[in-house]
Amino acid sequence: MENLKVVIADDHPMFRGGVRQALEIENNLQIVGEASNGKEALEMILKYKPDVAVLDINMPFLTGLEVVKELRLAKEKIEIVLLTMFDDEEILNEAMDLDVKAYILKECAALDIVHAVRLAHNGRNYVSPSLISKLNDKKKTAANLKPCFKELSEKEIKMLKLIAESKSTKEIAEELYLSPKTVENYRYKICEKLKLSGSYSLLKFAYENKHAL
Repeated sequence: MENLKVVIADDHPMFRGGVRQALEIENNLQIVGEASNGKEALEMILKYKPDVAVLDINMPFLTGLEVVKELRLAKEKIEIVLLTMFDDEEILNEAMDLDVKAYILKECAALDIVHAVRLAHNGRNYVSPSLISKLNDKKKTAANLKPCFKELSEKEIKMLKLIAESKSTKEIAEELYLSPKTVENYRYKICEKLKLSGSYSLLKFAYENKHAL
């Protein structure tokens, strides 16, 4: 099996070393570069073309999100795992709107990082369960609201089911015989109908209501 190439970027050497150690003990995961700031990370990613880049959100020179934006502008097909210390839903929404596949709390990195990297490489989404729990605690009232499925078309319901299964945009497009752009348009319409703000809110809604779909 071909090695899955990974670049790690974090400005804390001890934490970066811990992430490297967790990944290196796995079969077919190869660390091809380490960076201590966003500028180094971007240069290293463009040079080595890894399959997955693991980026801290808060880094000198360029933040993790700024690195992702530069990669998207350059049309680089590299999957991203973002690391954060904060349970900020607004940042999470921004990350997922940039097609970041995995978003994990640094306090859970030792447990989550390998699973997150493998899922990201396969084009699937992953958010630390503890992060989802913290965000739910912040939004208990909203979490208890009943979904208004009657507002959705049959195809939109089907799409929600596939989102709840962590299917990527490409996988949904193939299964529903649509273009990826059309799938993104459907995502936007579903968010509008359900009054959801951003990609993470849609993913979270789908997860929470998958048994009702």
